[in-house]
Amino acid sequence: MATQLSELETQLEDLRAAGTTAIATSQTLDELEQLRINYLGKKGKVSVVLGGMGKLDPSERPRIGALANDVKKALETGLEDKRTALQRAQLKAQLQSETLDVTMPGVYHSQGRIHPLNGIIDRALDIFVGLGYTVASGPEMETDYYNFEALNTPPDHPARDMQDTFYLPDGNLLRTHTSSVQIRYMEEHQPPIRIVAPGRVYRRDTVDATHAAVFHQIELLAIEEGLQFTDLKGTIKEFLRQMFGDLPVRFRASYFPFTEPSAEVDLQWQGKWLEVLGCGMVDPNVLKAAGYDPEKYTGFAAGFGVERFAMVLHQIDDIRRVYASDLRFLRQF
Repeated sequence: MATQLSELETQLEDLRAAGTTAIATSQTLDELEQLRINYLGKKGKVSVVLGGMGKLDPSERPRIGALANDVKKALETGLEDKRTALQRAQLKAQLQSETLDVTMPGVYHSQGRIHPLNGIIDRALDIFVGLGYTVASGPEMETDYYNFEALNTPPDHPARDMQDTFYLPDGNLLRTHTSSVQIRYMEEHQPPIRIVAPGRVYRRDTVDATHAAVFHQIELLAIEEGLQFTDLKGTIKEFLRQMFGDLPVRFRASYFPFTEPSAEVDLQWQGKWLEVLGCGMVDPNVLKAAGYDPEKYTGFAAGFGVERFAMVLHQIDDIRRVYASDLRFLRQF
């Protein structure tokens, strides 16, 4: 038994020496992991040696067990120290090969901006939605009925002049205002209604600093029992207050075929009165065209040009610049 004990002790000490040397000379983490498996794995060299303990006298086994634990601990410590050293060396090599100059200037990524016209539309819609209005939309190619007839505009009205309207070969036309959205909405909904309708409109205007053949309008419509002109004035004043601030506002009598009475609204801006929108009480004929009883319901409507508001708020002297896609100009907004 003494000879068997001595052999096991010698084998364990040899494993300690060989393992320590192999660990010290290993060059990679993969190689180190393979050494761990070879020496300390379930079928590793240390386990193989311990398999011979069954031949020992029971009184001798604790001695071999204690030695085996010492060998395992020595190898585990060596493996951990070597692993740390290899990881540090790997990181150092990586840092040297992937150098980064933190003093170099950064790469500028241009940031998009909201187009000034879209900005006006978004701002106006936010105000009206806050006042309880619903956003509505409709087709840009319209019929004569929705663009004119249902809005109390007879065939001989000047707005139907070929010089003012883009007529299409099939008899339809490009809408000249977003008021057509109001009629379509009224046909599908019963009062009370409150809508705001933004969109592109088309006129046969000569393009200059203040006119365009394609521009944008926003119109609002409110219909219910008992609405009066004072309700219209209060709504318009509140909208303009939120849009422009606390500035003087005046209403001037005017004429629109689809409202009666009608008014144009001026705003005192930088010492001058500027016309900013048109409005009025919905004409009874328009209510009838939508199937509403004008004896029961009243309503008001108003509309304004988005480009006009943009020119005033952003002090743009030529509306053509808004459509020119000149980034030097558009980046100002």
